[in-house]
Amino acid sequence: MSTILHIDTSARPLSPKENRSTSISRTLAQHFITLWQNQLPQTQFIHRDLTTSHVGFIDQNWIEAAFTSKEKQTQAQTAILSLSNKLIDEVIQANTIVLSTPMYNYGMPATLKAWFDQVIRIDKTFSFNLNRGDYPLNPILSGKRLVLITSSGEFGFELGGLREKMDHLHPHIETLSHYLGAESMHTIRAEYQEFNDERHQASLKRAYKEIKLLVNKLTRQPSQRSV
Repeated sequence: MSTILHIDTSARPLSPKENRSTSISRTLAQHFITLWQNQLPQTQFIHRDLTTSHVGFIDQNWIEAAFTSKEKQTQAQTAILSLSNKLIDEVIQANTIVLSTPMYNYGMPATLKAWFDQVIRIDKTFSFNLNRGDYPLNPILSGKRLVLITSSGEFGFELGGLREKMDHLHPHIETLSHYLGAESMHTIRAEYQEFNDERHQASLKRAYKEIKLLVNKLTRQPSQRSV
């Protein structure tokens, strides 16, 4: 059975009263999920909202615990890693990861960076072996795909765009995606938010169209999860 891990990161949360959000990235991701549910209603969903989950930053105690073998960990170290273990388990369960995020200061929100730091962990999502030479890290997970849905106030961050070199969001996530086990990555962008003009509306319209096409494509080609 297909399982989707849906991660939201925008600081603009879903309004419980109105059941909607002013966040473009959240709204687009929910549209993706709704279309997917219509196509494959038997899919299992795991939703992780990083605005309300309070994923903490790693510190010296976390690092010491992560680099201590499970057999030698103290009770305190096991407790320190409990959230990390839960977040990693969510990734392991998923065939598809749907990640929605705004671009903050040309990069990812701090909450998303904290999530990656908790999830990308030695002997859990990557192995380390100096016998591999200059590339000792190797992903442990495989067979997944990542759908990245982003929003930005400006535009031109795509390959060859006028702000390509200012984009520290998409390349960073693409690099880290390999340690989530993602073997393919699909990107949906909504841009021009700060301009709020016809270009922004055209960008949103294009994003909704791309989401529909992508859902149709992926639901016909289910991913096979492996660890």
